[in-house]
Amino acid sequence: MESTVPQKLDALIKLQSIDSKLNEIIKVRGALPEEVQDLEDELAGYETRIEKYNQELSDLELEIANKRNAIKDSEKLIQKYEEQQMNVRNNREYDAVSKEIELQTLEIQISEKRINEADEKILAKKEEIEETNNIRIERQKDLDSKKDELKVLLEESEEEEIKLIKERDKAAKKIEERLFNSYEKIRDNARNGLAVVSVKRGACGGCFAVVPPQRQVEIKERKKLIVCEHCGRILADVDNIPEVVVTKPKRTARRKKTA
Repeated sequence: MESTVPQKLDALIKLQSIDSKLNEIIKVRGALPEEVQDLEDELAGYETRIEKYNQELSDLELEIANKRNAIKDSEKLIQKYEEQQMNVRNNREYDAVSKEIELQTLEIQISEKRINEADEKILAKKEEIEETNNIRIERQKDLDSKKDELKVLLEESEEEEIKLIKERDKAAKKIEERLFNSYEKIRDNARNGLAVVSVKRGACGGCFAVVPPQRQVEIKERKKLIVCEHCGRILADVDNIPEVVVTKPKRTARRKKTA
């Protein structure tokens, strides 16, 4: 059986009342939940950065190890070529072997240069890791403090919040899906979380736009759902309806006929 308009309005008022109480609980927590989330995201960023730095350190250390192995290989080749120089048969062969020795000597110099550059990068990277880690430790202390503060607030309101959430679920089931979705959409767009309001002192309780007297009468009659023309909130009740004073037109005195 479909609910009547008054029943729908009563259900919406009940739901709005519960949501307003939940909002008050959340308001007490202030910006703490967002601050905790921001700190957690920031710390995750530091962790990722440190992991990246450590990976770069590993790559540099691997590069150094490869260059040292390359130096050893070049030294072996130089020793081999020097032995060949002792057994060359002509100047042409001697020059060719000498050229190989020069190339391997150059390879050693280049490898040593790369090792020195990598060592400098490692020192700089370790400083960055230490600096980032110190910041991470300080931010972790801030996070722990914020979490403790938030935990206290959550524990204080946990029982009441659970109770209100259960009441909200129960109240929401009494509202048809389409109307409930509209209610939720209005609440999401409203800064104060109010989707259902009363007309107070002749104005919308949400945006404070003036509601004409005739419109107020229609709201009070509860024959249909009426929304504010300015903000779209559902106008569920009127706190006071201004009395409409009906003034009777004055009767004009008839002139006496003259004889």
